[in-house]
Amino acid sequence: MDRVLIESLAVETVIGVYDWERTITQRLLLDLELATDIRPAAASDDITLTLDYAAISQRIARFASDHDFALVETFSERLAATLRDEFAIPWLRLTVRKPGAVPTAAAVGVCIERGTRPEET
Repeated sequence: MDRVLIESLAVETVIGVYDWERTITQRLLLDLELATDIRPAAASDDITLTLDYAAISQRIARFASDHDFALVETFSERLAATLRDEFAIPWLRLTVRKPGAVPTAAAVGVCIERGTRPEET
């Protein structure tokens, strides 16, 4: 199993449980590991045969701007489902951090894994 990585992707979204948070956008930082087999793309040097991290990053930014959730957990779960469905990703690990949510922490957040890991060969 190979993995395409997207690290520290910053997106702006409405997120939070407090009333004041519902009136502003806040920054989330995302790390993704996306399972795929890169061998066909590597053999042919053809981006259509792998996960296009630019297209995925654009989709994530659009998802963040189009939705607002109270919980980082909900954002993470729905985004993971969207990516798996739209890009045919069999397994992913998604970490979502919310910087500044707790004054004494650099960030808080969640890390989820969804799907079935393809067998390592």
